Amino acid sequence: MLSRIRSAAGLGIDAFPVEVEVDISSGLPSFSTVGLPNGAVKEGRERVSAALANAGFHFPLRRITVNLAPADIRKDGSALDLPIALGLLAASGQIPEANLKETMVLGEVGLEGDLRPIRGALSIALAARSSGCAAVILPADNVPEAAVVQELQVWGARSLGEVCAHLTGAHPIPAASVDLGALMSCPVPGSADFAEVRGQAAAKRALEVAAAGAHNILLIGPPGAGKTMLARRLPTILPSMSLEEALETTKVHSIAGLLAPGQSLCTMRPFRAPHHTVSDAGLIGGGSSPRPGEVSLAHGGVLFLDELPEFRRNVLEVLRQPLEDGTVTLSRAAMSLTYPARMMLAAAMNPCPCGYLGDMARPCRCAPLEVERYRARVSGPLLDRIDIHLEVPAVVYRDLAGAREEEPSAVIRGRVEAARALQRHRFRGQTGLYANAHMGARDLRRHCRLDEQVESLLKEAVKRLGLSARAYHRVLKIARTIADLDGATELNTLHVSEAIQYRSLDRRGSVA
Repeated sequence: MLSRIRSAAGLGIDAFPVEVEVDISSGLPSFSTVGLPNGAVKEGRERVSAALANAGFHFPLRRITVNLAPADIRKDGSALDLPIALGLLAASGQIPEANLKETMVLGEVGLEGDLRPIRGALSIALAARSSGCAAVILPADNVPEAAVVQELQVWGARSLGEVCAHLTGAHPIPAASVDLGALMSCPVPGSADFAEVRGQAAAKRALEVAAAGAHNILLIGPPGAGKTMLARRLPTILPSMSLEEALETTKVHSIAGLLAPGQSLCTMRPFRAPHHTVSDAGLIGGGSSPRPGEVSLAHGGVLFLDELPEFRRNVLEVLRQPLEDGTVTLSRAAMSLTYPARMMLAAAMNPCPCGYLGDMARPCRCAPLEVERYRARVSGPLLDRIDIHLEVPAVVYRDLAGAREEEPSAVIRGRVEAARALQRHRFRGQTGLYANAHMGARDLRRHCRLDEQVESLLKEAVKRLGLSARAYHRVLKIARTIADLDGATELNTLHVSEAIQYRSLDRRGSVA
Protein backbone atom coordinates (compact mmCIF):
# COMPACT_ATOMS: atom_id res chain seq x y z
CA MET A 1 0.00 0.00 0.00
CA LEU A 2 1.02 3.60 -0.55
CA SER A 3 0.49 6.65 1.69
CA ARG A 4 1.39 10.30 1.30
CA ILE A 5 2.10 12.64 4.22
CA ARG A 6 2.73 16.37 3.85
CA SER A 7 5.78 17.73 5.63
CA ALA A 8 8.55 20.30 5.17
CA ALA A 9 12.32 20.75 5.41
CA GLY A 10 14.50 23.75 6.10
CA LEU A 11 16.47 25.65 3.46
CA GLY A 12 18.35 28.56 4.96
CA ILE A 13 15.93 30.41 7.25
CA ASP A 14 12.95 29.35 5.15
CA ALA A 15 11.26 25.99 4.61
CA PHE A 16 9.94 24.18 1.55
CA PRO A 17 7.14 21.56 1.33
CA VAL A 18 8.17 17.91 1.28
CA GLU A 19 5.84 15.04 0.40
CA VAL A 20 6.73 11.87 2.31
CA GLU A 21 5.65 8.88 0.23
CA VAL A 22 5.70 5.51 2.01
CA ASP A 23 5.23 2.30 0.03
CA ILE A 24 4.87 -1.13 1.66
CA SER A 25 5.21 -4.04 -0.78
CA SER A 26 5.90 -7.75 -0.80
CA GLY A 27 9.48 -8.92 -0.51
CA LEU A 28 12.23 -9.45 1.99
CA PRO A 29 12.04 -7.05 4.98
CA SER A 30 13.97 -3.85 4.19
CA PHE A 31 13.75 -0.13 4.80
CA SER A 32 15.05 2.29 2.14
CA THR A 33 14.92 6.08 2.25
CA VAL A 34 15.45 7.94 -1.02
CA GLY A 35 15.21 11.59 -2.06
CA LEU A 36 18.59 12.97 -0.96
CA PRO A 37 18.28 12.41 2.81
CA ASN A 38 21.21 13.40 5.01
CA GLY A 39 22.60 11.27 7.82
CA ALA A 40 20.02 12.36 10.43
CA VAL A 41 17.13 11.53 8.08
CA LYS A 42 18.58 8.10 7.23
CA GLU A 43 19.02 7.30 10.91
CA GLY A 44 15.34 8.09 11.41
CA ARG A 45 14.41 4.59 10.27
CA GLU A 46 15.98 3.16 13.44
CA ARG A 47 14.20 5.67 15.66
CA VAL A 48 10.88 5.15 13.89
CA SER A 49 10.99 1.35 14.03
CA ALA A 50 11.81 1.36 17.76
CA ALA A 51 9.20 4.07 18.48
CA LEU A 52 6.40 2.18 16.73
CA ALA A 53 7.17 -1.02 18.62
CA ASN A 54 7.50 0.71 22.01
CA ALA A 55 4.32 2.76 21.47
CA GLY A 56 2.25 -0.38 20.90
CA PHE A 57 1.96 -0.25 17.10
CA HIS A 58 2.79 -2.94 14.58
CA PHE A 59 5.91 -2.38 12.49
CA PRO A 60 5.37 -4.04 9.08
CA LEU A 61 8.11 -6.60 8.33
CA ARG A 62 7.93 -6.13 4.58
CA ARG A 63 9.74 -4.13 1.92
CA ILE A 64 9.41 -0.44 2.86
CA THR A 65 10.41 2.41 0.56
CA VAL A 66 10.25 6.03 1.74
CA ASN A 67 10.58 8.76 -0.90
CA LEU A 68 11.09 12.41 0.03
CA ALA A 69 9.84 14.60 -2.79
CA PRO A 70 11.14 16.77 -4.37
CA ALA A 71 14.00 14.31 -4.76
CA ASP A 72 16.58 16.82 -6.06
CA ILE A 73 16.90 18.92 -2.86
CA ARG A 74 18.82 17.63 0.15
CA LYS A 75 16.80 17.19 3.35
CA ASP A 76 18.49 17.86 6.68
CA GLY A 77 17.55 17.28 10.31
CA SER A 78 15.32 14.90 12.23
CA ALA A 79 11.95 16.62 11.72
CA LEU A 80 10.86 14.02 9.15
CA ASP A 81 10.69 11.22 11.75
CA LEU A 82 7.03 11.81 12.61
CA PRO A 83 5.71 12.01 9.02
CA ILE A 84 7.64 8.81 8.16
CA ALA A 85 6.12 7.06 11.20
CA LEU A 86 2.60 8.23 10.32
CA GLY A 87 3.18 7.22 6.70
CA LEU A 88 4.04 3.70 7.82
CA LEU A 89 0.94 3.53 10.02
CA ALA A 90 -1.30 4.87 7.24
CA ALA A 91 0.16 2.56 4.59
CA SER A 92 -0.32 -0.44 6.88
CA GLY A 93 -3.94 0.57 7.66
CA GLN A 94 -3.41 1.33 11.37
CA ILE A 95 -4.58 4.98 11.10
CA PRO A 96 -6.81 6.75 8.52
CA GLU A 97 -4.83 8.70 5.94
CA ALA A 98 -7.82 10.88 5.01
CA ASN A 99 -7.44 12.98 8.17
CA LEU A 100 -3.95 14.08 7.04
CA LYS A 101 -4.86 15.45 3.61
CA GLU A 102 -4.57 19.15 4.51
CA THR A 103 -2.22 18.78 7.48
CA MET A 104 1.54 19.25 7.58
CA VAL A 105 3.37 17.00 10.05
CA LEU A 106 6.83 17.38 11.62
CA GLY A 107 8.67 16.16 14.67
CA GLU A 108 11.61 14.15 15.95
CA VAL A 109 10.58 10.80 17.44
CA GLY A 110 12.29 9.26 20.47
CA LEU A 111 12.70 5.53 20.97
CA GLU A 112 9.70 5.43 23.32
CA GLY A 113 7.50 7.31 20.86
CA ASP A 114 7.92 10.70 22.55
CA LEU A 115 8.13 13.81 20.36
CA ARG A 116 11.10 16.12 20.73
CA PRO A 117 11.35 19.77 19.59
CA ILE A 118 12.68 20.67 16.16
CA ARG A 119 14.38 23.73 14.72
CA GLY A 120 12.69 26.18 12.37
CA ALA A 121 9.10 25.64 13.53
CA LEU A 122 8.10 29.20 12.59
CA SER A 123 9.50 28.86 9.06
CA ILE A 124 7.71 25.52 8.69
CA ALA A 125 4.39 26.96 9.87
CA LEU A 126 4.73 29.82 7.36
CA ALA A 127 5.52 27.29 4.62
CA ALA A 128 2.45 25.26 5.64
CA ARG A 129 0.17 28.28 5.31
CA SER A 130 1.63 29.35 1.97
CA SER A 131 1.32 25.81 0.55
CA GLY A 132 -2.40 25.68 1.34
CA CYS A 133 -2.35 23.50 4.46
CA ALA A 134 -5.09 24.15 7.00
CA ALA A 135 -3.23 22.72 10.00
CA VAL A 136 0.16 21.59 11.28
CA ILE A 137 1.02 18.87 13.80
CA LEU A 138 4.34 19.20 15.63
CA PRO A 139 5.92 18.63 19.06
CA ALA A 140 4.23 20.47 21.93
CA ASP A 141 7.42 22.40 22.76
CA ASN A 142 7.27 24.08 19.33
CA VAL A 143 3.61 25.13 19.60
CA PRO A 144 4.18 28.67 21.00
CA GLU A 145 6.48 29.47 18.08
CA ALA A 146 4.31 27.99 15.32
CA ALA A 147 1.06 29.42 16.74
CA VAL A 148 2.29 32.93 15.84
CA VAL A 149 1.22 32.22 12.26
CA GLN A 150 -2.38 33.33 11.81
CA GLU A 151 -5.05 31.44 9.79
CA LEU A 152 -3.39 28.10 10.58
CA GLN A 153 -4.49 25.49 13.12
CA VAL A 154 -1.56 24.34 15.25
CA TRP A 155 -1.78 21.06 17.15
CA GLY A 156 0.96 20.09 19.55
CA ALA A 157 1.54 16.57 20.85
CA ARG A 158 4.01 15.01 23.26
CA SER A 159 3.99 11.49 21.85
CA LEU A 160 3.26 9.47 18.75
CA GLY A 161 0.32 7.93 20.58
CA GLU A 162 -1.27 11.37 21.14
CA VAL A 163 -1.01 12.15 17.42
CA CYS A 164 -2.64 8.86 16.45
CA ALA A 165 -5.41 9.33 19.03
CA HIS A 166 -6.07 12.78 17.56
CA LEU A 167 -6.20 11.48 14.00
CA THR A 168 -8.58 8.65 14.89
CA GLY A 169 -10.83 11.04 16.83
CA ALA A 170 -10.36 9.24 20.15
CA HIS A 171 -8.75 12.21 21.90
CA PRO A 172 -8.72 15.39 19.76
CA ILE A 173 -5.95 17.90 20.49
CA PRO A 174 -7.18 21.49 20.99
CA ALA A 175 -5.74 24.04 18.58
CA ALA A 176 -3.25 26.48 20.09
CA SER A 177 -3.30 30.27 19.77
CA VAL A 178 -1.20 33.22 20.94
CA ASP A 179 -1.94 36.90 21.49
CA LEU A 180 0.35 38.78 19.10
CA GLY A 181 -0.55 42.12 20.65
CA ALA A 182 0.57 40.98 24.09
CA LEU A 183 3.78 39.52 22.67
CA MET A 184 4.72 42.70 20.80
CA SER A 185 4.03 44.91 23.83
CA CYS A 186 6.71 43.11 25.85
CA PRO A 187 8.51 45.76 27.97
CA VAL A 188 12.21 46.50 27.64
CA PRO A 189 14.21 44.76 30.39
CA GLY A 190 15.85 47.10 32.89
CA SER A 191 19.07 45.19 33.54
CA ALA A 192 21.18 47.91 31.88
CA ASP A 193 20.53 51.63 31.53
CA PHE A 194 22.29 54.73 30.25
CA ALA A 195 21.63 56.32 33.63
CA GLU A 196 24.47 54.16 34.95
CA VAL A 197 27.01 55.78 32.61
CA ARG A 198 28.71 58.79 34.19
CA GLY A 199 29.75 61.61 31.92
CA GLN A 200 30.46 60.86 28.24
CA ALA A 201 27.75 63.21 27.01
CA ALA A 202 29.24 63.31 23.49
CA ALA A 203 29.32 59.52 23.28
CA LYS A 204 25.72 59.24 24.46
CA ARG A 205 24.66 61.76 21.85
CA ALA A 206 26.47 59.83 19.10
CA LEU A 207 24.86 56.57 20.19
CA GLU A 208 21.45 58.28 20.18
CA VAL A 209 22.07 59.42 16.60
CA ALA A 210 23.24 55.92 15.66
CA ALA A 211 20.13 54.31 17.18
CA ALA A 212 17.79 56.84 15.57
CA GLY A 213 19.07 56.11 12.07
CA ALA A 214 20.40 52.53 12.45
CA HIS A 215 23.93 53.76 11.75
CA ASN A 216 27.09 51.73 12.32
CA ILE A 217 29.38 53.24 14.96
CA LEU A 218 33.03 52.87 16.01
CA LEU A 219 34.12 54.00 19.49
CA ILE A 220 37.80 54.90 19.83
CA GLY A 221 39.34 55.59 23.21
CA PRO A 222 41.72 54.47 25.96
CA PRO A 223 41.10 51.46 28.20
CA GLY A 224 38.51 52.14 30.89
CA ALA A 225 36.83 55.00 29.05
CA GLY A 226 33.51 53.12 29.00
CA LYS A 227 33.36 52.03 25.36
CA THR A 228 32.07 48.53 26.12
CA MET A 229 29.69 49.81 28.78
CA LEU A 230 28.19 52.28 26.33
CA ALA A 231 27.87 49.73 23.52
CA ARG A 232 26.14 47.15 25.73
CA ARG A 233 23.46 49.73 26.56
CA LEU A 234 22.78 50.53 22.93
CA PRO A 235 19.90 47.99 22.64
CA THR A 236 18.07 49.75 25.50
CA ILE A 237 17.52 52.86 23.33
CA LEU A 238 16.67 51.10 20.07
CA PRO A 239 13.03 51.37 18.91
CA SER A 240 10.56 48.53 19.37
CA MET A 241 10.55 45.83 16.72
CA SER A 242 7.77 45.65 14.17
CA LEU A 243 5.98 42.32 13.68
CA GLU A 244 7.75 41.84 10.35
CA GLU A 245 11.17 42.36 11.97
CA ALA A 246 10.28 40.09 14.89
CA LEU A 247 9.19 37.27 12.56
CA GLU A 248 12.38 37.44 10.51
CA THR A 249 14.60 37.59 13.59
CA THR A 250 12.73 34.68 15.17
CA LYS A 251 13.20 32.57 12.04
CA VAL A 252 16.97 33.04 12.23
CA HIS A 253 17.14 32.20 15.94
CA SER A 254 14.83 29.22 15.50
CA ILE A 255 16.99 27.72 12.75
CA ALA A 256 20.03 28.21 15.00
CA GLY A 257 18.24 26.53 17.93
CA LEU A 258 18.54 29.60 20.16
CA LEU A 259 14.90 30.13 21.11
CA ALA A 260 14.18 29.57 24.79
CA PRO A 261 11.66 26.81 25.66
CA GLY A 262 8.13 28.15 25.23
CA GLN A 263 9.30 31.34 23.50
CA SER A 264 7.03 32.48 20.67
CA LEU A 265 8.80 35.49 19.20
CA CYS A 266 12.06 37.39 19.53
CA THR A 267 10.53 40.71 20.55
CA MET A 268 13.80 42.11 21.96
CA ARG A 269 16.43 43.32 19.56
CA PRO A 270 19.38 40.89 19.73
CA PHE A 271 22.83 41.87 20.97
CA ARG A 272 25.68 39.65 19.79
CA ALA A 273 29.27 40.11 20.97
CA PRO A 274 31.52 37.38 19.50
CA HIS A 275 35.07 36.96 20.80
CA HIS A 276 37.88 38.22 18.59
CA THR A 277 38.98 34.60 17.94
CA VAL A 278 35.78 33.95 15.94
CA SER A 279 36.29 32.43 12.48
CA ASP A 280 34.92 33.90 9.27
CA ALA A 281 32.36 31.04 9.08
CA GLY A 282 31.35 31.73 12.69
CA LEU A 283 30.84 35.40 11.87
CA ILE A 284 28.90 35.20 8.60
CA GLY A 285 27.70 31.59 8.69
CA GLY A 286 28.58 28.40 6.86
CA GLY A 287 29.72 24.89 7.65
CA SER A 288 29.03 21.51 6.05
CA SER A 289 25.35 22.03 6.93
CA PRO A 290 25.17 25.83 6.59
CA ARG A 291 24.00 27.68 9.68
CA PRO A 292 23.55 31.43 10.25
CA GLY A 293 26.54 33.26 11.72
CA GLU A 294 26.80 36.09 14.21
CA VAL A 295 25.89 38.80 11.70
CA SER A 296 22.60 37.03 10.94
CA LEU A 297 21.91 36.25 14.61
CA ALA A 298 22.28 40.01 15.19
CA HIS A 299 19.70 40.77 12.46
CA GLY A 300 17.43 43.55 13.69
CA GLY A 301 19.76 44.31 16.58
CA VAL A 302 23.41 45.03 17.37
CA LEU A 303 26.63 43.21 16.48
CA PHE A 304 29.32 44.40 18.91
CA LEU A 305 32.98 43.79 18.03
CA ASP A 306 35.14 44.75 20.99
CA GLU A 307 38.87 45.33 20.38
CA LEU A 308 38.24 45.55 16.63
CA PRO A 309 41.90 45.39 15.48
CA GLU A 310 42.36 42.09 17.37
CA PHE A 311 40.01 40.31 14.95
CA ARG A 312 41.77 38.54 12.08
CA ARG A 313 41.92 40.58 8.89
CA ASN A 314 40.12 37.97 6.77
CA VAL A 315 37.31 37.79 9.35
CA LEU A 316 36.74 41.55 9.28
CA GLU A 317 36.78 41.73 5.50
CA VAL A 318 33.81 39.36 5.18
CA LEU A 319 31.71 42.04 6.87
CA ARG A 320 31.74 44.20 3.74
CA GLN A 321 28.76 42.57 2.01
CA PRO A 322 26.51 42.40 5.12
CA LEU A 323 27.22 46.06 5.94
CA GLU A 324 26.46 47.12 2.37
CA ASP A 325 23.57 44.84 1.41
CA GLY A 326 22.04 43.71 4.71
CA THR A 327 22.26 40.06 3.62
CA VAL A 328 24.78 37.20 3.63
CA THR A 329 24.95 34.87 0.64
CA LEU A 330 26.62 31.48 1.11
CA SER A 331 27.36 29.76 -2.19
CA ARG A 332 28.05 26.04 -2.26
CA ALA A 333 28.34 23.53 -5.10
CA ALA A 334 24.85 22.16 -4.43
CA MET A 335 23.02 25.32 -3.35
CA SER A 336 23.16 29.01 -2.56
CA LEU A 337 21.62 30.30 0.68
CA THR A 338 20.85 33.87 1.68
CA TYR A 339 20.51 34.90 5.33
CA PRO A 340 19.28 38.32 6.50
CA ALA A 341 21.94 40.46 8.17
CA ARG A 342 20.41 43.93 8.57
CA MET A 343 22.12 44.78 11.86
CA MET A 344 23.84 47.73 13.46
CA LEU A 345 27.58 47.29 13.80
CA ALA A 346 29.00 48.73 17.02
CA ALA A 347 32.76 48.38 17.39
CA ALA A 348 35.36 49.56 19.87
CA MET A 349 39.13 49.97 19.60
CA ASN A 350 42.05 51.64 21.31
CA PRO A 351 43.82 54.50 19.51
CA CYS A 352 47.16 52.63 19.62
CA PRO A 353 48.61 49.31 20.88
CA CYS A 354 49.16 50.59 24.42
CA GLY A 355 45.83 52.45 24.32
CA TYR A 356 46.94 55.86 25.56
CA LEU A 357 47.69 57.85 22.41
CA GLY A 358 46.33 61.35 23.01
CA ASP A 359 45.54 60.70 26.68
CA MET A 360 46.32 63.73 28.84
CA ALA A 361 47.07 61.70 31.98
CA ARG A 362 49.13 58.78 30.68
CA PRO A 363 51.86 59.02 28.06
CA CYS A 364 51.82 56.81 24.97
CA ARG A 365 54.89 54.61 24.56
CA CYS A 366 54.12 53.40 21.04
CA ALA A 367 56.39 54.22 18.13
CA PRO A 368 54.72 55.90 15.13
CA LEU A 369 55.29 52.76 13.03
CA GLU A 370 53.56 50.62 15.69
CA VAL A 371 50.56 52.96 15.71
CA GLU A 372 50.37 52.84 11.92
CA ARG A 373 50.50 49.05 11.86
CA TYR A 374 47.84 48.83 14.56
CA ARG A 375 45.44 51.07 12.64
CA ALA A 376 46.12 49.19 9.40
CA ARG A 377 44.60 46.02 10.89
CA VAL A 378 41.23 47.58 10.06
CA SER A 379 41.07 48.28 6.34
CA GLY A 380 39.98 51.56 4.82
CA PRO A 381 37.03 50.00 2.90
CA LEU A 382 35.65 48.59 6.16
CA LEU A 383 36.06 51.90 8.01
CA ASP A 384 34.34 53.61 5.09
CA ARG A 385 31.26 51.46 5.77
CA ILE A 386 31.07 52.58 9.40
CA ASP A 387 29.00 55.76 9.53
CA ILE A 388 30.12 57.22 12.86
CA HIS A 389 33.72 57.33 14.13
CA LEU A 390 33.72 58.70 17.66
CA GLU A 391 36.57 59.48 20.04
CA VAL A 392 35.70 58.50 23.62
CA PRO A 393 38.04 60.21 26.13
CA ALA A 394 38.74 58.94 29.62
CA VAL A 395 36.15 59.94 32.21
CA VAL A 396 37.31 62.76 34.48
CA TYR A 397 36.95 62.39 38.24
CA ARG A 398 34.40 65.20 38.46
CA ASP A 399 31.97 63.27 36.25
CA LEU A 400 32.79 59.91 37.81
CA ALA A 401 32.13 61.01 41.40
CA GLY A 402 29.45 63.59 40.64
CA ALA A 403 25.97 63.34 42.11
CA ARG A 404 24.16 64.58 38.98
CA GLU A 405 21.54 62.15 37.70
CA GLU A 406 22.17 60.96 34.18
CA GLU A 407 19.45 60.67 31.54
CA PRO A 408 17.85 57.20 31.59
CA SER A 409 17.52 54.97 28.53
CA ALA A 410 13.72 55.37 28.48
CA VAL A 411 13.97 59.11 27.81
CA ILE A 412 16.55 58.68 25.06
CA ARG A 413 14.50 55.85 23.57
CA GLY A 414 11.48 58.13 23.36
CA ARG A 415 13.40 60.55 21.12
CA VAL A 416 14.70 57.66 19.03
CA GLU A 417 11.16 56.30 18.59
CA ALA A 418 9.95 59.71 17.43
CA ALA A 419 12.76 59.97 14.87
CA ARG A 420 12.10 56.45 13.59
CA ALA A 421 8.39 57.27 13.26
CA LEU A 422 9.32 60.11 10.91
CA GLN A 423 11.49 57.73 8.90
CA ARG A 424 8.77 55.09 8.63
CA HIS A 425 6.40 57.76 7.33
CA ARG A 426 9.04 59.00 4.88
CA PHE A 427 9.80 55.52 3.54
CA ARG A 428 6.26 54.15 3.55
CA GLY A 429 5.62 51.85 0.62
CA GLN A 430 9.32 51.12 0.08
CA THR A 431 10.20 47.49 0.80
CA GLY A 432 13.20 46.84 3.03
CA LEU A 433 13.73 50.51 3.89
CA TYR A 434 13.22 51.12 7.61
CA ALA A 435 15.82 53.73 8.59
CA ASN A 436 18.04 56.46 7.19
CA ALA A 437 21.11 54.21 7.14
CA HIS A 438 19.40 52.01 4.52
CA MET A 439 18.90 54.84 1.99
CA GLY A 440 20.39 54.51 -1.48
CA ALA A 441 21.68 57.26 -3.74
CA ARG A 442 18.23 57.92 -5.20
CA ASP A 443 16.69 58.23 -1.72
CA LEU A 444 19.43 60.65 -0.67
CA ARG A 445 18.68 62.95 -3.60
CA ARG A 446 15.00 62.90 -2.71
CA HIS A 447 15.19 63.32 1.07
CA CYS A 448 18.46 65.24 1.62
CA ARG A 449 18.09 68.36 -0.45
CA LEU A 450 20.81 70.92 0.21
CA ASP A 451 20.66 74.69 0.03
CA GLU A 452 23.63 76.74 -1.19
CA GLN A 453 25.11 77.28 2.29
CA VAL A 454 24.97 73.60 3.27
CA GLU A 455 26.37 72.52 -0.08
CA SER A 456 29.31 74.91 0.32
CA LEU A 457 30.04 73.45 3.77
CA LEU A 458 29.98 69.90 2.43
CA LYS A 459 32.20 70.81 -0.48
CA GLU A 460 34.81 72.22 1.88
CA ALA A 461 34.60 69.12 4.12
CA VAL A 462 35.12 66.76 1.18
CA LYS A 463 38.11 68.82 0.07
CA ARG A 464 39.77 69.09 3.49
CA LEU A 465 39.04 65.58 4.80
CA GLY A 466 39.39 63.76 1.49
CA LEU A 467 36.03 62.03 1.92
CA SER A 468 35.23 59.20 -0.45
CA ALA A 469 31.90 59.06 -2.26
CA ARG A 470 30.68 56.50 0.28
CA ALA A 471 31.78 58.68 3.21
CA TYR A 472 30.03 61.67 1.62
CA HIS A 473 26.79 59.69 1.47
CA ARG A 474 27.30 58.57 5.08
CA VAL A 475 27.56 62.19 6.19
CA LEU A 476 24.28 63.00 4.44
CA LYS A 477 22.53 60.04 6.08
CA ILE A 478 23.77 61.05 9.53
CA ALA A 479 22.73 64.66 8.93
CA ARG A 480 19.25 63.46 7.92
CA THR A 481 19.00 61.51 11.18
CA ILE A 482 20.14 64.51 13.26
CA ALA A 483 17.49 66.60 11.52
CA ASP A 484 14.87 63.93 12.36
CA LEU A 485 15.87 64.08 16.02
CA ASP A 486 15.35 67.84 15.84
CA GLY A 487 12.03 67.40 14.05
CA ALA A 488 13.33 69.42 11.07
CA THR A 489 12.18 68.77 7.52
CA GLU A 490 15.25 70.31 5.82
CA LEU A 491 18.97 69.94 6.51
CA ASN A 492 20.83 72.97 7.82
CA THR A 493 24.48 73.73 8.55
CA LEU A 494 24.20 72.63 12.20
CA HIS A 495 22.98 69.16 11.19
CA VAL A 496 25.70 68.74 8.58
CA SER A 497 28.43 70.15 10.85
CA GLU A 498 27.61 67.65 13.58
CA ALA A 499 27.54 64.83 11.02
CA ILE A 500 31.01 65.81 9.76
CA GLN A 501 32.35 65.70 13.34
CA TYR A 502 31.41 62.01 13.46
CA ARG A 503 33.99 61.17 10.78
CA SER A 504 37.09 61.50 12.98
CA LEU A 505 39.12 58.86 11.14
CA ASP A 506 38.81 60.85 7.93
CA ARG A 507 40.75 63.76 9.41
CA ARG A 508 44.01 63.10 7.62
CA GLY A 509 44.24 59.65 9.26
CA SER A 510 44.46 61.09 12.77
CA VAL A 511 42.77 59.00 15.50
CA ALA A 512 43.52 61.23 18.44
